[in-house]
Amino acid sequence: MNEGGCACGAVRYRLDSDPLIVHCCHCLDCQRQTGSAFVLNALIESDRVTLLAGEPEPFPVPTDSGRPHDIYRCPICQTALWSDYGRRGWLRFVRLGTLDDPAEFSPGVHIYTRSKQPWISLPEDVPQFEEYYDLKAVWPAESLERRRAIPR
Repeated sequence: MNEGGCACGAVRYRLDSDPLIVHCCHCLDCQRQTGSAFVLNALIESDRVTLLAGEPEPFPVPTDSGRPHDIYRCPICQTALWSDYGRRGWLRFVRLGTLDDPAEFSPGVHIYTRSKQPWISLPEDVPQFEEYYDLKAVWPAESLERRRAIPR
């Protein structure tokens, strides 16, 4: 399983399975919050993320949509480890860059491409959407089944 953590090492975690899917999100919120052109999020059930050390703290951030969004950060170095969009609690959007081996997973979909930076070229073999998408049309069958099984 893949482990990861913050920049200072105070928070460490392990993914206990592969993610449901990896999003490459090009929305303006993600660009603002990361200071980058996009964010790579591994969507995974919260109960499949095991804390090995430390306790990330939630920081609410404003969004263009107005929906609640908490970014969980190391209380010491403030590295963003994962997000909880909509305060669902049962699903984490783990920042791929915080994994010890972030290259293990690649994007399964590019979203909010309407606001992607014009100098970014997207691979033709990965689905891309100007906004969000229909999960049933994009997610692998196994991931859809896992999502249905998540207790809410």
